[in-house]
Parts: sequence; structure tokens; C-alpha cells
Amino acid sequence: MGIDRAVAALGLGLAAALGAAAVAGAVGRANEPIVVEIDIHYSHFSPDAITVPAGRPITFVIVNNDPIDHEWIVGDAALHERHRTGTEPVHNARPTEVSIDALHERQTTVTFASPGTLTFVCHLPGHEAYGMTGTLLVSAP
Repeated sequence: MGIDRAVAALGLGLAAALGAAAVAGAVGRANEPIVVEIDIHYSHFSPDAITVPAGRPITFVIVNNDPIDHEWIVGDAALHERHRTGTEPVHNARPTEVSIDALHERQTTVTFASPGTLTFVCHLPGHEAYGMTGTLLVSAP
């Protein structure tokens, strides 16, 4: 009887430990970035409408399949108005403003704090007018 109880206790202890590890793993996965790929081809973003949850890190993998440079700038209307008249030739300092060389890939990770609707635009000369824009919906977590 003593051995059976010891085996049962060991089994319960192991089950509890595995359960705790599974919960810890689930919490770790919840904090890992969601990966969203955006392809650029013929000076257009695909997809051009994306929904992501607020408060969760999102890694954008932006693949420029064009033989010309592009940029991916995400923000509200005021930010885009500033960029339409701005003079920054290259964007690499902010995770929401990325320059992507021709036939290259860039990654950036962003956590959007609150729900809302933003746009992403390439502000290189003529690109926005050509339709190089998209919508980013940040949903409630």
C-alpha cells in the first residue's frame, strides 16, 4: 500500500508540474509577437487591410518585391500630413517608419497601445497617389 500511495502522489505531483508548465507556456506564447507579412509588388501593399490586437507585439515582415525602394509608415492622419511635406530621406529610427530597399525584406516589431484605425503609406514621390496605402485596424484585446 505504501508504494501505491507513493506512485499516486508522484503521479499527482507530475501532473501538477506539467499543468503549471503548460500554463507558463501559454502565457509565454501570448507575449510572443504575432507575425504579419506585407508584400510590396507593383507599388502596392498586400494585404492592404490588416487587423491586429492592441497591447500585443506585432512583427511586420515587409517584403519589397519591386526593383525600386519603398517605405512603410503607419500612423494617424496628422503623422501622414507631416510626412507628405517632410524631408526625411530614410526611415529606420522608429518601428512604425521603415525604409525597404528594392528587392529586400525588413522586419519591425510594434505594440499598439490602444484600439483605433491607422493607415500605412509609402510617401516616396508619387507612391501614395498611385495607391500605395493600406488600413491598419487595432482592435480591443
